[in-house]
Amino acid sequence: MSIQLGLIKLEFPVVLAPMAGVTDAPFRAAVRRFAPILVYSEMVASAELLRDRRTAILRLKADAGATGFAVQLAGRDPAAIAEAARIAEGEGAEIIDINMGCPAKKVVGGLCGSALMREPELATSLVRAVISAVRVPVTVKMRTGWDDTSRNAPDLAQKFESEGVRMIAVHGRTRCQFYEGRADWPFIAEVKARVSIPVLANGDVATPADAIELKKISGADGVMIGRGASGRPWFVAQAAKAVVGDDVPADPPIKERWQVALDQYRGALAHYGEAQGRRVMRKHLGWYAEQAGRTDIRREIVSSADPEPLLVSLAEGAEPIAALAA
Repeated sequence: MSIQLGLIKLEFPVVLAPMAGVTDAPFRAAVRRFAPILVYSEMVASAELLRDRRTAILRLKADAGATGFAVQLAGRDPAAIAEAARIAEGEGAEIIDINMGCPAKKVVGGLCGSALMREPELATSLVRAVISAVRVPVTVKMRTGWDDTSRNAPDLAQKFESEGVRMIAVHGRTRCQFYEGRADWPFIAEVKARVSIPVLANGDVATPADAIELKKISGADGVMIGRGASGRPWFVAQAAKAVVGDDVPADPPIKERWQVALDQYRGALAHYGEAQGRRVMRKHLGWYAEQAGRTDIRREIVSSADPEPLLVSLAEGAEPIAALAA
């Protein structure tokens, strides 16, 4: 059930999705703590990378690991995204992914992300430019289409394969759905039927059983986990084990979950610097609290000027009353 991308062989057919503002290096390290999963960077705007390389490289900093590291790029200028791909490859990216799925208004307003699905010729030009610019495998992540009247993912996937794209990931919603309703898992099978390259199915995977069912219904070669990993980076490994038929490990004990959160927090401070690291970690710590059933202390953890004493106390299994009082 492994997937081969050039020289990279994925041990598990389950990967961590690119999520803007979420899948940074500290979070990717937390996911890989539980299994050698292929991870995607946050979305990196090609124009930003060319304009402010130092800042953007924080988001595409390569991870150490045997399963490969993918950098996702966004843009609509073939020359710019090709140059950004060269930079990413030079920084250690082993896979370049082109974003054609982001539904965010800011991204779509710039006619990037899922807006590219309305411009098949430009989308194909972007693919061609990136493939010509790098030696590493190129993949594409997209949605089923712009709206219900133009679900053109199967046609685009076929075009992209003919250009040399090595893998396609499909989120089972249109752009106009954003994250509303249910992802259309059966439609992903229509994409799979049109190409011979690997297809990853994405959308609404909240349990290991969901991952098994999505792969079965879609006929996809693998599963991409996105929001389901928020506050529980161990879930990607659980889904991976389920999909290959291995025993699914239980959720870590509460103390271990808080230790993972603490390690990610410290990693964020080292990665970004203290002030920015604390800001970036607020949402993650909120998710950890929710997943641990500790909504009673969520606000204190998120709003604390220095949540480390609270996290240390929780990781040691003690109630953080003294820390909160301080």
